[in-house]
Amino acid sequence: MKVLKKVIIVLAIIIAIPLIIALFVRKEYAVEEAIVINQPKSVVFDYIKHLKNQDNFSKWATMDPNMEKTYTGTDGTVGFISAWSSDHENVGVGEQEILKITEGERIDFELRFLKPFESTQQAYMLTETVNESQTEVKWGFEGRMDYPMNLMLLFMDFEEMIGKDFQEGLQNLKTIVENNNEKKRNETRSIFD
Repeated sequence: MKVLKKVIIVLAIIIAIPLIIALFVRKEYAVEEAIVINQPKSVVFDYIKHLKNQDNFSKWATMDPNMEKTYTGTDGTVGFISAWSSDHENVGVGEQEILKITEGERIDFELRFLKPFESTQQAYMLTETVNESQTEVKWGFEGRMDYPMNLMLLFMDFEEMIGKDFQEGLQNLKTIVENNNEKKRNETRSIFD
């Protein structure tokens, strides 16, 4: 009987320690990455405000070529929803909705993940003028893990996990927007030649 009591006490302590630690662990997390694109702010913003364009530059959109995508509403406007469904473990099922657009400045999204886990996070993209031919784009993500799941924040580095994917997506965005405008300039030149 004494041995059983000791085992129960040890198990209770083992269970209690992480729960006590979780009381003191932060619950919010945020990731933001940035890149400078050699194009005016209006050109960059007009491209990023359309969620369908994320299919061209987001790392997650390219992880599964067989991903099912559906769209609801008018792209580039508040209320537009881009939904995805994939069997790929890093993609899953979810949707993204445009919540707010500050024209020429910022787009706010809500990400709703349904599988492999349910979660809702806020994301945004914003543009800032560096000079008349350069724009800084910031892509950010904010979330929250409630107690006791916030204990996982001790072991997960969102900055590293998500930050690398954002940076890859921003590099893709830079290449696309810079090349698209160079192509348009060349087409305009050939018309007048």
